[in-house]
Amino acid sequence: MNIFVDADACPVKEIIIREAGKRAVPVWLVSSYSHYSPREEMEGVHFIYVDTGADSADYRIMQLAAKEDIIVTQDYGLASLGLGKGCIVLHHKGFQYSTSNIDELLNMRHFSAKARKSGKHTKGPKALTNEDKEKFKELLSCILKDG
Repeated sequence: MNIFVDADACPVKEIIIREAGKRAVPVWLVSSYSHYSPREEMEGVHFIYVDTGADSADYRIMQLAAKEDIIVTQDYGLASLGLGKGCIVLHHKGFQYSTSNIDELLNMRHFSAKARKSGKHTKGPKALTNEDKEKFKELLSCILKDG
């Protein structure tokens, strides 16, 4: 089992690294070169940098991920692809994507994009709370324990 993180905008990287480290599960942080910064080596944590083009991180994650790996992303498109590959896919707000919720999420994304194209204002995502972080930590810990 590996954990692949769509890392450019992931606010729970530290939680992922800490929880995975307790169980020696490798973590792969995939982000664009525009987010490159020299970092200390961390045991079990691998940094992968990709071109800054749209979906480059998503494509790399899908190349590397295998069935039953964990993917952490807020991107519904990547989540859908990961589910299709048999991965466990988590959102940083503490919920797991599933075949029963992904269609509704993709439809909401589509309708919001359509509304924005027609000039309407749509609300962005709510701010991440400490409760969201705790919920994510508990979900990830439970999945790692069962894995």
